[in-house]
Amino acid sequence: MSKRVIVIGSGFAGLSAATHLASEGCEVTLLEKNTTIGGRARQFKASGFTFDMGPSWYWMPDVFENYFSHFGKSVADYYELERLDPSYQVVYGVEDHLQIPAKMSGLRQMFESVEPGSGVRLDAFMKQAAYKYEVGIHQLVRKPGRSLREFASLKLLIDVLRMDVFKSMASHVRKYFTHPKLIQLMEFPVLFLGALPENTPALYSLMNYADMSLGTWYPKGGMFKIVEGMQKLAEEQGVKILTNHEVKIIKAENGKVTQVITDQGAFDADVCVAGADYHHVDQHLLEKKHSNYSATYWDKRVMAPSSLLYYVGLNKKIDRLLHHNLFFDTDFGPHANDIYTQPRWPDNPLFYASITSKTDPTVAPEGHENLFLLIPVAPGLDDTPEIRDHYFDLIMKRMESFIGQSLREHIVYMRTFAHSDFINDYHSFKGNAYGLANTLRQTAILKPSLKNKTLNNLYYTGQLTVPGPGVPPSLISGGVVAKEVMREHF
Repeated sequence: MSKRVIVIGSGFAGLSAATHLASEGCEVTLLEKNTTIGGRARQFKASGFTFDMGPSWYWMPDVFENYFSHFGKSVADYYELERLDPSYQVVYGVEDHLQIPAKMSGLRQMFESVEPGSGVRLDAFMKQAAYKYEVGIHQLVRKPGRSLREFASLKLLIDVLRMDVFKSMASHVRKYFTHPKLIQLMEFPVLFLGALPENTPALYSLMNYADMSLGTWYPKGGMFKIVEGMQKLAEEQGVKILTNHEVKIIKAENGKVTQVITDQGAFDADVCVAGADYHHVDQHLLEKKHSNYSATYWDKRVMAPSSLLYYVGLNKKIDRLLHHNLFFDTDFGPHANDIYTQPRWPDNPLFYASITSKTDPTVAPEGHENLFLLIPVAPGLDDTPEIRDHYFDLIMKRMESFIGQSLREHIVYMRTFAHSDFINDYHSFKGNAYGLANTLRQTAILKPSLKNKTLNNLYYTGQLTVPGPGVPPSLISGGVVAKEVMREHF
């Protein structure tokens, strides 16, 4: 008789874990509280527009390819990719912006135009970043983070030392570049990892390699095409997916999970993998005696930012904007302080604008644009309709100033999403959007454990455990936990 595995949550990590375990012969049931799968990567359609609700950047294409190839498939079996060129645009002011070329030759020339001599230094920076990517993504992040013995080999220890784990991203970038625009550009990929560049290990320059060398891609139809592909693959492997099943209790006896109880009924379990919010599972679904951590422990965790999101449908086309646009047209220092140091609503935030209809005509009616706006903000804030309206007006004014067009009278659809929605939809701890911050003190074995300390058959996967936040790490997380389950129970 095959082992019955219950996976909680259908985000990337949950889908990944479920598929890996089903491919090994387990009888896997995946439980999702919402009406659709995908977790933060859900999609919705309204008034002829299609909106991805969360992740919008497709980086590290090799991680996705490796995932599907593990099951004898390829990305092309499930969705079509297009590399964006330019990759994205950075807006520094109304008449001051950079479009980031997809090819390294063009990128090198762009760096030279901003700071003479920086093209050669870019090559040196990227060579080191490539090494970090190879070791970090293909070795370190695939460790379960349960013991220092995992890092005991001499070669791996040498690799770790070469990866600048104990040097900050801020100091590393400034070793190569001095112009503020280039510094801001090179630090941008780590901003959503949950800490300031001066508190983020320089290991994460591997993100620059992912950004600039491996490129920015778009799955035609939207990021949800990845979810649909993973769902199809999961069901091909035998995973049973049930939506509208919110888990209420994880029942345990004699040191093991025995049942997972939802609002629709109970499910017997030989093994349980929790891909839902780790804090919610730990503090609210288990008896206190089976919690891995105390409330005090969780309150001391450094969380990655939350987000204030806007989904906007416009009945006109927009000039001067690309598929991805970063508005760095205000000083990041005060905004960063409001996120990471003294959490509060920012006065004049940086923001991100995505218009997938620039690339994909299927996501908006003809002559229309779908606009996705994101402001990174501190977790744990109270949000109100008045706050959402205030920031929408603020960033729309800046965007209208840049493009030289009025937009607000052309809005035909709008929806907002912030802290309270992250909590309601995902039980997100403090309303965070990106999980646990990737600080040095929350890396590898210092992250919340992927296994319960008192229940031998309860495991955790996703952005609050190894390897960390982001879509590719979540894919990897599901595979890592599945491997541990197979090693210990089969």
